[in-house]
Amino acid sequence: MEIVRAKRAGACYGVQRALDMVEEVLAEGGRAYTLGPLIHNPQVVAELEAKGATAVKSVEDVASREGGMTVADGQSAGGRVEPSPTVVIRSHGVTPQVLESVTERGLYVVDATCPHVARAQRAAAELAQAGCRVIVVGEAGHPEVEGLTAWARNEGGKVDVVACAEDIPEGLYDPVGVVAQTTQRRENLQAVVAALELRGLSPQVRDTICSATRQRQEAAATLAADVDAMVVIGGRNSSNTTRLAEVCAALCPRTFHIESADELEPAAFSGCDRIGVTAGASTPESQIQAVEQALREI
Repeated sequence: MEIVRAKRAGACYGVQRALDMVEEVLAEGGRAYTLGPLIHNPQVVAELEAKGATAVKSVEDVASREGGMTVADGQSAGGRVEPSPTVVIRSHGVTPQVLESVTERGLYVVDATCPHVARAQRAAAELAQAGCRVIVVGEAGHPEVEGLTAWARNEGGKVDVVACAEDIPEGLYDPVGVVAQTTQRRENLQAVVAALELRGLSPQVRDTICSATRQRQEAAATLAADVDAMVVIGGRNSSNTTRLAEVCAALCPRTFHIESADELEPAAFSGCDRIGVTAGASTPESQIQAVEQALREI
């Protein structure tokens, strides 16, 4: 049985950058807290937890875990000077309000926001500053989308989140601006823009889809069309991995989205001569290799 990996697969620059930044904090012996999971990969988040990087829901959770101590306090209750914890902004970014809260508490901050996400945040804010009604193409409730929405609203903009063209609200009028969650499929963004234009609108479009996402989707599609089965590796809470699985399933019905090699079922690959492997942008090389090895042993 031949195992073929997609030409582009696995951890992207933004994810690897975030992981490296946290590892550096831990290597220096510091206490690290990530505001939410650093990346959407449960196995990696668990490994970081074991090393001392704790995922928390809010800045307030950091303060409560540290007994209310901040940099400004400078010492523990016993009068002993101790290093303050480091708050890590996860790769998906956060809202302006969260950044303000971290600053007010005087906590050390490592900003691991993916540069592509940061660019999308700026685009959303700039469109709002220009007086546009901002349309965010993405998944409501996703942390990146919540951040994009908040950055636009922070500039006084009215914002709508749409998952697809059918979600576009009625009563829109120019000026309208469009940004996309960085892991969206380009076809979805194009469909939303086309639907707005059919209404006679002239949307100002900021193409904020990450090139790494597009490259992985294109490579996965090429491979999926030429194999008997596809294995897509990555967190089920990962938007970009979910999109990869959708792309593959459309071309190869025998597509399996898994988080680890333990989920592989040998019977599922009965009769397969060629199996394709791809992985989301939040999936490290070690997880891909583990799955490939497990497939070879089937």
